[in-house]
Amino acid sequence: MIEVTHISKTFQVSRRGAGFSEALKALFHRQYECIKALDDISFTISDGEMVGYIGPNGAGKSSTIKVLSGILTPQQGQCIINGRIPWKERTEHVKEIGVVFGNRSQLWWDVPVIDSFELLRDIYRIPLSTYNNNLEELVTLLNLEQIIRTPARQLSLGQRMRCEVAASLLHSPKILFLDEPTIGLDAVSKIAVRDFILEQNRKHKTTVILTTHDMQDIETMTKRIILIGKGKILMDGKLENIRKQFSTRKRLTVEYVGGYIEACEGMISVSSSSQLVAFDIDLCKLSVSEAITHISRQVEVKDISVESISIDEVVAKLYQQYQI
Repeated sequence: MIEVTHISKTFQVSRRGAGFSEALKALFHRQYECIKALDDISFTISDGEMVGYIGPNGAGKSSTIKVLSGILTPQQGQCIINGRIPWKERTEHVKEIGVVFGNRSQLWWDVPVIDSFELLRDIYRIPLSTYNNNLEELVTLLNLEQIIRTPARQLSLGQRMRCEVAASLLHSPKILFLDEPTIGLDAVSKIAVRDFILEQNRKHKTTVILTTHDMQDIETMTKRIILIGKGKILMDGKLENIRKQFSTRKRLTVEYVGGYIEACEGMISVSSSSQLVAFDIDLCKLSVSEAITHISRQVEVKDISVESISIDEVVAKLYQQYQI
């Protein structure tokens, strides 16, 4: 169980203008600006839950993960994870969490990946039998057989990220923090990482908090999202309900024979070519079935498809609504 209550964290950032004179002036009269990375945030996450933690750049996502993992100490508020305060009981706390930062590595750059795994076994004091069982499972599921004896610096980004995920799970953590785990990955690697994380949650009931700008990650792996902006929690709810809230239109694409389709109220033509036309249907004015009936009266329909609003559009509308 993760319980976050009224957490606040402020950073002091130095500012100066460009040029030598400004640099010289800053040596004696440095100017600072206080940035509120986290502003009175609160939420609760149950055991085994998978949550998408989203927001624009600078919203406070990574700062939250660092507080939850015990790296940062907040100025105000309380955080209890499995009965422990992360920054006060860090040694015991880190035994039960795994963390993957997409832009930082926990693998040693010049040695084979397996050597990094062995070192992590010693750091976490993992029993040999547990380590061997976990290593075998992770190598198989993440397809690491061909790369585990290669130095990390010689791996592609996708290969390295699969190794990073494996490294974070060697000690069987109860909670997994993923900060941009699929950043820069190709489609095949993304699917492999997503499927693996879903399997870990299904099999081991691992609690997962995922921060990412890739909305396909959110849609594939989570059912609940928490939206943060300017350090504040702006919304917390089920992805399905949020999608319904913004699903006021659908895209209707029709392939037809002969004639011309004249739109009615609630139908907006967005593209048109020979015998193929796409409409946006305003569901407040017209249902999809009514639109299909209207079209069928005018032409012979060969094929028809209906698409809901994409998750990227939903999130974009959220950002617009909260002006972040």
